[in-house]
Amino acid sequence: MADPRDRATSNPPPTLGEGCVRRYDPDALSEENGTEFPGAEELWRKLQEQPPETEEKKKAP
Repeated sequence: MADPRDRATSNPPPTLGEGCVRRYDPDALSEENGTEFPGAEELWRKLQEQPPETEEKKKAP
């Protein structure tokens, strides 16, 4: 930024689809968009292995 009074702005990446099926265009995403998540697969696997929480467990302190 050349002028210190310029405001920083951000723009969302391009999207595909409309309505409920609207999503970010995977071809337009890059590391600059914060799409790098190397532990995603491991996290997903761990979450799938955990049994779902019951209502009783949610209410317990």
